[in-house]
Amino acid sequence: MTIAELCILIACLLPIVCAWIAKQKGFGKPRHEGGFDNHNPRQWLANLQGLPARAHAAQMNSFEALPIFIAGVLVAERMQAAQGTIDALAVAFVATRLAYIGAYLADRANLRSLLWVLGMGCCIAMFFVG
Repeated sequence: MTIAELCILIACLLPIVCAWIAKQKGFGKPRHEGGFDNHNPRQWLANLQGLPARAHAAQMNSFEALPIFIAGVLVAERMQAAQGTIDALAVAFVATRLAYIGAYLADRANLRSLLWVLGMGCCIAMFFVG
């Protein structure tokens, strides 16, 4: 497994971490007291506010970013680009996504947007490194 392929796995796990952050305050409480509603989770998540709502939004955006990242790694490897370059771009993507999630949770909108652009730039670059 290459470093870039390991980064795919890490990127796939990031939305799960965000989901845990979003849902953690509802765990262990009864539904009638605002606890997590596993019978209607989407509605429960839609009613979140503050940090849990931002964590949920980061989760959704993390899922949205996965296809272009995975495709970029696989296309670059298929084109037999230099593995070191692919690995560096993949690590940079994961680093920007971690910082993006941190910026989202901290409600730093401009920084978050910049990090999103940088991460997408890494993905797009992988299509042209071959």
